[in-house]
Amino acid sequence: LPHAGAMVLLDEVLAWDAGAVCCSATSHRDPTNPLRRAGVLPAICGAEYALQAAAVHGALGRPDRRAPHGYVAVLRDVELHVPRLDESGPLHAIARLVREESGGVIYDLELRSADGAVLLRGRAVIAWPKL
Repeated sequence: LPHAGAMVLLDEVLAWDAGAVCCSATSHRDPTNPLRRAGVLPAICGAEYALQAAAVHGALGRPDRRAPHGYVAVLRDVELHVPRLDESGPLHAIARLVREESGGVIYDLELRSADGAVLLRGRAVIAWPKL
């Protein structure tokens, strides 16, 4: 992941294959979570959890070479099903690969509570810069 320290939000990979990954997280309950504002972790921050799952998926799919650093170019069709995340139990961050091209990837993103309730859904276009 291109993050370090407290910005590494995911705990572990629960399952993955060429098409998707599911990761667990508990950092949303940490009062020192760097995404909190005024003691609250807004639901939109769930997009970062799911985007980190997409980054994990990209890295797992390239064990013999380094995954390119991507930039979120578009985040669209985001649905928030709760107002905040810090009141939820363990999270499952899911990223499903929709399409990969030479310039980047498209992922469907989802954040669920461990009991399966959908907290956030959306789609991300991640662009790889031309070198």
